[in-house]
Amino acid sequence: MKRLLIKNIGCIVGIQPRERLRVSGGEMDRLETLADAWLLVEGERIAAFGRMDALDGVTADAEVDAGGGMLFPSFCDSHTHLVYAGSREQEFLDKIHGLSYEEIARRGGGILNSADRLHATSEEELYRQAMERIDEIVAMGTGCVEIKSGYGLSTEDELKMLRVIRRIRETAPLEVRATFLGAHAVARAYRGRQSEYVDLVCREMIPAVAREGLADFIDVFCDEGFFTVDETRRMLEVGRRYGLRAKIHADELAVSGGVEVGVECGALSVDHLERAGAAQIEALRGSETMPALLPGAAFFLGMSDPPAREMIRAGLPVALASDYNPGSSPSGNMRMVMSLASIRMKMTPAEALHAATLNGACAMGLSADFGSITPGKVANFFVTRPMPSFEFFSYAYQTPLIRRIFLRGRPVNRLTEPA
Repeated sequence: MKRLLIKNIGCIVGIQPRERLRVSGGEMDRLETLADAWLLVEGERIAAFGRMDALDGVTADAEVDAGGGMLFPSFCDSHTHLVYAGSREQEFLDKIHGLSYEEIARRGGGILNSADRLHATSEEELYRQAMERIDEIVAMGTGCVEIKSGYGLSTEDELKMLRVIRRIRETAPLEVRATFLGAHAVARAYRGRQSEYVDLVCREMIPAVAREGLADFIDVFCDEGFFTVDETRRMLEVGRRYGLRAKIHADELAVSGGVEVGVECGALSVDHLERAGAAQIEALRGSETMPALLPGAAFFLGMSDPPAREMIRAGLPVALASDYNPGSSPSGNMRMVMSLASIRMKMTPAEALHAATLNGACAMGLSADFGSITPGKVANFFVTRPMPSFEFFSYAYQTPLIRRIFLRGRPVNRLTEPA
């Protein structure tokens, strides 16, 4: 088993004990670091780390000099839609001209626009476009990602998306989780017949997805103008019978009951929560469900931000994710997400880092192996240029600071050739 030594690290950031699977409440602002350090990788996993003055006797097959840069755990982005066809910049113009997200959707834009484009795009072309986005997020520090379907809205096209996600999982160096989101919207062919579309999801889509083993999770857009609480509960319960754990899009457009039904159904995470309030925070208390906040979407859509401070004050854990998608958050830059969390939601840089790493991994069921610098965990991390402080990483949010990326203990360069 090959051993890789990273030495002359200015500071290791994001150290956690192996038994800690998530960070909650006031603990989120306590960040463990180690200055003037080295880190040893054996095979794909972190073996040990320590101070440079205690390096004697540590041997390796290869060495990398960090040159005084900081070493961070890779980001764990628990909510993306990065398998899609083309782009939707016309809707960007529509927003500038004053149309709301809901108005664009009613005009046939939004999710249905992406569904039309995806239907006309081959599996090979979807994979090619998605791998460019994978390359992009890896270069920005992401080492774990959850990817949703939901732009198919028919059995055939949902399976097409999920097969692309499976291929990404098999070929990309980062860790990938797949989510079936057939209930992202009601397909055009079922307009005015929403209950029949829910029947299609339950009786045909979910069994087909399970038969091919294409998804880890099932998600439902439980919100105003989309799916009701009762419809959501039904789809999640069918998904559970087929081995798919629940996730929820909730409370983005209105207080929808999505948080409550998510907790009831044992959802791994409830995501968005821009409209969530005291009742939803109370529903999350004592549950295993992770609130995952997507400040990039609120920023791009000009919406109010979720109540991160109130959640943390109530002792909850909080995860951050990019919501990378063509309509409401066309970016997978998790460093920018951290900065938005600090600027708009008043999360400290330490809270934001925990939310974007360990808690993001927890929102994918991966925090036993990812999300922190911990001996025994998978060696997913990146090394920056020297910085005056950890806080500088969020403060100087557009300065190119990431110098080296390591996934599964190996240095990573470009995955695809530039177009």
